[in-house]
Amino acid sequence: MEISAVSVKELRERTGAGIMDCKKALAESKGDMEGAVNYLREKGLAAAQKKTGRVACEGLVLSYIHGGGKVGVLVEVNCETDFVAKNEEFAALVKDIAMHIAAMNPQYVRRNEVPPDVVEKERQIYMSQAKESGKPQNVISKIAEGKLEKFYKDVCLLEQPFVKNQDTTIEKLVLDAVARLGENINVRRFVRYKVGEGIEKKSADFAGEVAAAQG
Repeated sequence: MEISAVSVKELRERTGAGIMDCKKALAESKGDMEGAVNYLREKGLAAAQKKTGRVACEGLVLSYIHGGGKVGVLVEVNCETDFVAKNEEFAALVKDIAMHIAAMNPQYVRRNEVPPDVVEKERQIYMSQAKESGKPQNVISKIAEGKLEKFYKDVCLLEQPFVKNQDTTIEKLVLDAVARLGENINVRRFVRYKVGEGIEKKSADFAGEVAAAQG
């Protein structure tokens, strides 16, 4: 089928891919724009994976304040060069990640950062739940591991569905940017503050200590 120059231009603007790649993607998807975007994304992710081992020591530290000053986030995202660090698309990516952290409150960047004792505690809870529900012994471990996978997706930033597009994850969002910008991009660390977080518990603990001392 004939691919129009208008369609190629639109696809290039949406993905940053080359002209020939856009033509091939549109041909493969029979002219369907979303299909072509997905085709290029899949191909781009494969190329992007090859870049993830490269050193990334430039980048941005960005702050994001949400909810009228009730939630604040600091996030560091690294890239390979100062040139990309100053790129508007890279800055927009970092802002999106910070906004996502504010909204979804992840606890870790990636699953290998979750402490082993936390993982084991969760696994034991899930196994106990499976036993109490009367599940056969041979499926209890499988159920626990399945729930542990969901736990990782709940608490690890890179595995969470992106708050602005639930069809993609933060990891895929980053890999898409790697494919377009041509550099390794690494979410290194973040911290999230919420006004009043933890104060009530500490106050209650202190009150209990005072009461015990007076008793």
